[in-house]
Amino acid sequence: MSFGFFRNLTKPTSAPVQEREHVVAGRSLPLKIVENDRARRLTLRIDSGGRGLRITVPPGLRRGEVEKFLDRHQDWLEQRLAKVPNRPQVRPGIKVPVRGVPHRIVHEPSKRGTVTLSHDERGPLMVVHGERVHLPRRIADFLKREAKREIERLVAKHTAAIGKRAKAVRFKDTSSRWGSCTSDGNLSFSWRIMMAPSPVINYLVAHEVAHLKEMNHGPKFWKLCEQLCPDTERCKAWLKRNGSSLQAIMFE
Repeated sequence: MSFGFFRNLTKPTSAPVQEREHVVAGRSLPLKIVENDRARRLTLRIDSGGRGLRITVPPGLRRGEVEKFLDRHQDWLEQRLAKVPNRPQVRPGIKVPVRGVPHRIVHEPSKRGTVTLSHDERGPLMVVHGERVHLPRRIADFLKREAKREIERLVAKHTAAIGKRAKAVRFKDTSSRWGSCTSDGNLSFSWRIMMAPSPVINYLVAHEVAHLKEMNHGPKFWKLCEQLCPDTERCKAWLKRNGSSLQAIMFE
């Protein structure tokens, strides 16, 4: 096992990343070890949905310190990961929420590869056409299209309300955050948010749009967020409680 990027340098010229597997309670998880010039101590984070681990380390760390750090925090990792929901694989018969409403996946291979929402006597359906092997990707693509349509509409609404413009709106499958706003006005969102209830989707967009005016989480930011989304506190709490479950769903 090599930690070759841990060199005895006082100030590295780059921020190397090492990736490997780490076993916790029988689960093998991807582990990223990242050097950061500003780090003064080791920090450990579990990605949303328990999809992986990340350790940030200061430059010049001695060989073996990461292993000792992981050993000390093994019990903590086991306790936290025990609370993470199972990672269900998208497949026929399970339910995937769309705007907070669970839809049972039904596969109909005889038709062309599309996704449609429907109902039967048992409740809402997500009917997926085409070959079975492509079913997870087709559902992910469906959620991405819905996210683009819904979120771009909400961005336009909230930016008009605050008199600011977004430079760009992008969509990703991020495990560490639901959205972001850069200093030059680029907004990014996880398309998985389309599985959350509509008020929560609106809150997320309001949150990131508010950053166009207030690049912080101070009182002025939260006041603006409340103006754009009066249900901010309830939606923020919902996402904190349920976000890991949405991040855990596997579309691979």
